[in-house]
Amino acid sequence: MKQRDWMARLRPLIGVVVLVGAWYLIHASRAVDPLLLPSPGETFSAFWNGLVQGTLGADFWKTIVRTLTSFALALVIAVPLGIVLGSLQKLYESIEFAIEFFRSTPASAMFPLFLVIFGVGETTKIAVATFGASLTILFNVAYGVMGARKQRQLAAKVMGAPRYRVLTDVTLLESMPQVFVGMRSGVSLALVIVIVAEMFIGSTDGLGQRVMNAQMIFDMPEMYAAIFAAGVLGYAMNLVFILAERRFVHWGGK
Repeated sequence: MKQRDWMARLRPLIGVVVLVGAWYLIHASRAVDPLLLPSPGETFSAFWNGLVQGTLGADFWKTIVRTLTSFALALVIAVPLGIVLGSLQKLYESIEFAIEFFRSTPASAMFPLFLVIFGVGETTKIAVATFGASLTILFNVAYGVMGARKQRQLAAKVMGAPRYRVLTDVTLLESMPQVFVGMRSGVSLALVIVIVAEMFIGSTDGLGQRVMNAQMIFDMPEMYAAIFAAGVLGYAMNLVFILAERRFVHWGGK
């Protein structure tokens, strides 16, 4: 492999090196109290020990399950509804205010409502994350369908394609790039809501609960390790969708 190719592959690591280096310098210079900002080594040691010897792996897995469950439910709800609303633009316009209103409302503000409906437990965490992710996915799917190129739809109709084939073979394929944008945003939002819910809705496990517990007993390396784990999880989920989009929606923008 040419040196230029190696440089291109290593380029994303530059940001990681800069971040860790700045973290180390801030810790070493004591610009921030070392009790509040442990060194990178202490944090990564706490992260590794939590995975190998502690319960970090179990909390990590619990957050993954909650996030993916919420995301899957959001897909089942939002994708078909988004296709219908995108295909019937007048119907979408008639309820656009309600969609935008709830999409703009912070999901954390809905916690009390979901607690009243579902009580304190697993269902509430998943329900509120599903609600937030559904609105984001619905918005993107509907706009993807409405934004499909009219020329290709018209060409398919002129060639005698029935309406359902125009929808499945032209409109949906045209909308897939926007659908993937909604899916990426939806899974990220579901993760954020799940972690916040784990912090405040009676959790005994999960990364959010782990962050709160470490903060309460002032175990800073453990707290930063849990935050790091949440960041790794979010980055990995986003990367999966980027790779899937490149693989399955390679025609986007063409």
